[in-house]
Amino acid sequence: MSAARDPVAVVDLGKTNSKLFVVSAEGAILSEARTRPVWRMADGFCVLDDAHLHGWILESLGEAAEAHGARRVIVSGHGCTFALTDGDDLAHPVLDYEQEPPAGIAAEIDALAPPFAETFSPALPLGFNYGRHMLWLEAARPQAFARADAILSYPQFWSWRLSGEKVSEVSYLGCHSHLWAPLGHDYSSLVDIRGWRAKMPPLVPAGQEIGALEIGLPSGGSARIAVHNGVHDSNASLAFHRAQREGSFTLVSTGTWVIVFNPDCPLERLDERRDMLANVAVDGQPVPTIRFMGGREFDLASGGWQGPIGLDAVASVLSSGAMALPSFAPGGPMPGHAGRFDGPPVEGEARAAAALLYVALMTDLSLDLIGSANPIVVDGGLARSDLFPALLAALRPGQPVLASANAEGSALGAARLVFDAIGVPATRDPGRRVAPAGLPGLANYRARWRALADAMGDPR
Repeated sequence: MSAARDPVAVVDLGKTNSKLFVVSAEGAILSEARTRPVWRMADGFCVLDDAHLHGWILESLGEAAEAHGARRVIVSGHGCTFALTDGDDLAHPVLDYEQEPPAGIAAEIDALAPPFAETFSPALPLGFNYGRHMLWLEAARPQAFARADAILSYPQFWSWRLSGEKVSEVSYLGCHSHLWAPLGHDYSSLVDIRGWRAKMPPLVPAGQEIGALEIGLPSGGSARIAVHNGVHDSNASLAFHRAQREGSFTLVSTGTWVIVFNPDCPLERLDERRDMLANVAVDGQPVPTIRFMGGREFDLASGGWQGPIGLDAVASVLSSGAMALPSFAPGGPMPGHAGRFDGPPVEGEARAAAALLYVALMTDLSLDLIGSANPIVVDGGLARSDLFPALLAALRPGQPVLASANAEGSALGAARLVFDAIGVPATRDPGRRVAPAGLPGLANYRARWRALADAMGDPR
């Protein structure tokens, strides 16, 4: 095998799970390692234990280099997170985006947000706009902000930890951060008003080589690993699927978040009150998006169910009329409502089936809101079994539903960016079409769910 076709290590950092995949030039996942990030309280903030995660990355990368000959690495990271650096150190620990600023500070910083028409970033709670958390940290810890020499997006924080190089990248900056103006292809007015532009490192395309590290091997010795600029995870998935197929499609990327990209949707259709926004693809172009915390909502609504869900359990829930109603986590197209169950009580697998129906119905609502009429591609955790794609296919009979042949679209997309950068051509795998689930009563259940959701009122 030529060096250019050596497999790539992808550090795929989700909010709930962290993974390291080894991906071949043909798009096969050769191995994977998993851990969970550790978040802890420190000085009034919930922050990342970055030393713990860094140690795991180095150990797993060494194993990947020895066992599979991986000689390149790229980081794919969840959104909403930034780091302040001071030379070779952090100026402040990395914030957990799931924390709300104190009410007094929140009122002051929220007044500074640029208009939606500039950034296409809706006003969101917690740190879902990470510019909001930057404003909070600047207000609460001005000394840390003042001494910081760089503001790094989350994948670029880890690229720096591995290579020592500080760079920026557009797909992450443009991910509902308040920091990027997609139509101007430049930083937003907030960045200049706060004087942050000087702390933003140079923009480098996702996938481009930026440096290297020497990694220790488990059996002794070391290997040189080229470090490539990282990428926002869902945008990596979008890049992967764009390379797999021709023509337009809607991508439903699933994990802790369900993120729906429809490039065919006009930007004017985006409703900031319903968690609709423009993501920015790796090529810098805005992509209309809607999202909700579907993986988190399933966990909460299902009571933490970890087992399989059978079609019989779904049919039983449809027959009983038990249903989960929005919303079990912040954000999403139905904000401001507390998630609840309606109808007869359900437990165990039946409760999990009701929770899965809820995620399918929220996805269906999101697809309507973003005007999806083209083929639907389902990627991520909910593509591992046919049940969720089959529910979507039954809910949307006018659109083909394709399940990705491999559920790890963000990892494959990140690896593909590296291979593209070094001139290794892509192999195509357009996925498999999923037959609609045969579930009598689903249409009536959907109509009742929509009526109850509509009765909650539009978000204000």
